[in-house]
Amino acid sequence: MELSGKRIALGVTGGIAAYKAADLVRQLIKQGASVQVAMTESATRFVTPITFQALSGNSVFVDQWDQRISNNMAHIQFSREADALLIAPASANFIAKVAHGIADDLLSTLTLARTCPLLVAPAMNMQMWENPATQRNVATLRGDGITLLGPARGEQACGDHGYGRMLEPGEIVEDMIAFFQPKRLKGKKVLITAGPTFEAIDPVRGITNLSSGKMGFAIAKAAREAGACVTLLCGPVSQLTPRGVKRIDVTSALEMHATALGLAPSQDVFIGVAAVADYRPKTVAKNKVKKDGNAPLPIELVQNPDILAEVAALPTPPLCVGFSAESEKLAEHAQKKRLAKKIPLIVGNLVQDGFGGDTNTMIFFDDHGETPLPPGRKIDLARLLVERIAQLLGQR
Repeated sequence: MELSGKRIALGVTGGIAAYKAADLVRQLIKQGASVQVAMTESATRFVTPITFQALSGNSVFVDQWDQRISNNMAHIQFSREADALLIAPASANFIAKVAHGIADDLLSTLTLARTCPLLVAPAMNMQMWENPATQRNVATLRGDGITLLGPARGEQACGDHGYGRMLEPGEIVEDMIAFFQPKRLKGKKVLITAGPTFEAIDPVRGITNLSSGKMGFAIAKAAREAGACVTLLCGPVSQLTPRGVKRIDVTSALEMHATALGLAPSQDVFIGVAAVADYRPKTVAKNKVKKDGNAPLPIELVQNPDILAEVAALPTPPLCVGFSAESEKLAEHAQKKRLAKKIPLIVGNLVQDGFGGDTNTMIFFDDHGETPLPPGRKIDLARLLVERIAQLLGQR
């Protein structure tokens, strides 16, 4: 569970998006967090405190004079026991209060008196969001170091379509998980290749590699969590793009090669995770090739370019990390690849240990030898890789 042991104080303000906060509580708890809810009086017009009490298993606070706190200082105790205060939904009115330090009810008072980080998920009509006053208030919040989650663009309760929607609960939970990750790559630009490539034989057939792209996508997510600006260059896969990651889809090795070489000089880190086809047909038939009885179909293959080696050979290359998926002799083949490509780190794994699944077993190979990682989820292994990359950047 990604939020195990985290204590989240959740503030709910008045607005139709308050109904989403109920599911948000459920999903936060599912990730291992404990949740304590405080509501504004107007929020109780949309969802009752009993709902949040049932979902969180904790009493819900609305009145700043609540005598359940022995010293009558709920606004002080609330944040001191929390790892983060999350306001979701945050109305335009409440954002204005926070920006100007107004404390006229329990939630605004505890927000002002907090001792923990504050995250705000705006939710309002698009005209209210675009109003210059709201934009000034949002700029003030950002300037004060408050984290804004959203808003999203889409259809709103009033029928308008634009920015102002609260993020979906799952998106907020994902952002909360990222918030607690160390920002080891803050400000760095990271380019990652992922998935297979597809080398056409004719309009309907081709040569490809078995790759789900899951490891590359996990690394993109981990790098984004660590504060990096991430570009994910991927072949044909069906994975969902991690939040905050720029995705570029390509098909063939030559397309991936041209795009990677165009982007790499401006990057701080290049991670070649993609299972790039080593060969492609020399010629591609314009029409579907038909069977000719039992006659064989000769296909002449030519070698594809080595993307990682060419990026590493740039005049001022980014820090380059490779992957080596093998079926045998992992250490021998991985170190041979690393030395041939002249890169500081290659990550090796046996295809039978993690191909296509959500878990993997990996080994880091570098100048000091090999460092096995314990078997685990791909996202956990990706975070360990990000930590190692941060160390290598510090040594450059």
